[in-house]
Amino acid sequence: MNGFIGVTIFAGSLPATRVAVVDFSPTFLTSARASFAAMLGLALLLVLRQPRPTATDVPSLAFTALGGVVGFPLLTALALQHITSAHSIIFLGLLPLCTASFAVIRGGEHPRPPFWLFSIAGAAFVGGYAVMGGVEASLKGDLLMLAAIIVCGLGYAEGARLSRALGGWQVISWSLLLSLPIMLPVALLSMPTSFNHVSAAAWIGLTYVSLFSMLLGFVFWYRGLAQGGIAAVGQLQLLQPFMGLGLASVLLNEKVNWMMLVTTIAAVLCVAGARKYAK
Repeated sequence: MNGFIGVTIFAGSLPATRVAVVDFSPTFLTSARASFAAMLGLALLLVLRQPRPTATDVPSLAFTALGGVVGFPLLTALALQHITSAHSIIFLGLLPLCTASFAVIRGGEHPRPPFWLFSIAGAAFVGGYAVMGGVEASLKGDLLMLAAIIVCGLGYAEGARLSRALGGWQVISWSLLLSLPIMLPVALLSMPTSFNHVSAAAWIGLTYVSLFSMLLGFVFWYRGLAQGGIAAVGQLQLLQPFMGLGLASVLLNEKVNWMMLVTTIAAVLCVAGARKYAK
């Protein structure tokens, strides 16, 4: 349930980013959302008097920050300047496989062979939808999204591994705080000279990715990954593209067709199969 809530929150990230990047530069959007979330995370850490992470935790926190705080937000914001939100959302179908791979490399998990078959099948269904759906594509945008998925998978796996010791919301809060000395100056330097041109939709998008995508979503997500296993719970990400497409159809007036429904059913079946063989 925690993992599902996290996925649901993350589903709105790319549509919100697509709206925000119309009026904000990718650099400012990425650094501003991280800085705002870091200040909230710092307040939580101080109010609840959380102990500092040990020196051995810092490298893992750095990997988590690199993937979830800096890499994925920046790369997706850049990609959304070249491709539609629908096309970018479909790439999220590759995220469970990437997360599971890093769970094996960094988390010490060992899923059984059928797990990989179901994971690859789920990713293939989602990728096939991207090809058959006729959405607008761009090589540069696709490569940026692929890079975003790789760094995000690393950040998810590393953060989930560390959350078993520190706790889910503590991990993302410390990761955000670790990145603040870099993100805050970047936000100030890349800030628009005037905000008069910024639409209400862009402000809403920035608020959503700062509060929900950057902080609250990770609280549920890391807790779910720590409870149920990175590889197993990570398969819930296969549902995220279709949640995102549903939101995009409402926010951005994008068409939802029957292929989406068919692929959703196939993805759900792959999620069920992968979970069965995840441990």
